[in-house]
Amino acid sequence: MKKTLIAHSPDADDIFMYYAIKFGWVDMKDTHFDNIAKDIQTLNEDALKGVYDIVAISFALYPHIKEEYAPLRTAVSFGEGYGPKLIKRKGTKLKRNFRVALSGKHTTNAMLFRIAYPDARITYMNFLEIENAVKEGTVAAGVLIHESILTFGDELEVEREMWDIWQELAGKDLPLPLGGMAIRRSLPLNKAIEYEATLTKAVAVAREHKERLSEMLIERNLVRIDASTLEKYLELYANDDSISLSEIQYEAINKLFEIGYKHGFYDTLVNIKDYLIPSEYKELREA
Repeated sequence: MKKTLIAHSPDADDIFMYYAIKFGWVDMKDTHFDNIAKDIQTLNEDALKGVYDIVAISFALYPHIKEEYAPLRTAVSFGEGYGPKLIKRKGTKLKRNFRVALSGKHTTNAMLFRIAYPDARITYMNFLEIENAVKEGTVAAGVLIHESILTFGDELEVEREMWDIWQELAGKDLPLPLGGMAIRRSLPLNKAIEYEATLTKAVAVAREHKERLSEMLIERNLVRIDASTLEKYLELYANDDSISLSEIQYEAINKLFEIGYKHGFYDTLVNIKDYLIPSEYKELREA
């Protein structure tokens, strides 16, 4: 039996979308899945090095790894009127060149932030450390991601929503592409198609059995938040739109890449559909 390692972030939406496999609700013939959890910027860096066959990434990273990895159509997280938040201590005013903590150079929120605040002095750190860094005054502000957008302390306030920056840059109402999964191109095509189908089924099953799966995650201390916060968080980032990419999500990803190309983050303009796994291959092969 082949062992396949899936690398994802430790935040609740990634765990929720994978654990239908971990709990044995979804499987793949002759394959044993295992998982490893790392913060999203570490995963981005690992993807640049080609460490894993299947890895969670920030969408903003993808043009940098397009030759080595294909994007998966499933296990995606978008913002719809919400997203990462730029926070500061209450009552403070940010200078033009304020010091800010971001969760990693290749994250989507970092690219949008750098475009909107070109004079800010950036410090990159693990996303779990950002809130305290702002509270302690190590930085004047920070961009919170994952569950922190729902749980940050009362002594902090939102300076700006990254959603608003995205809408201004996009010029139209599109969902904000945050994170997804990528698979190594060197894998046999028929196997890559099976992996994508299995992961898609896992997210669909997770959504179908959301209440029971959420209970099991909390009982086993696999998430950092309580039940009510988990319920709210999953509806933000591991919802029915996470099962498989839609046309408007493709458009949003391409708009993100267009913005990045326009501002010098990418050397070439990328269309996400040009790099997908050709899932029709299996049907043609078996016809």
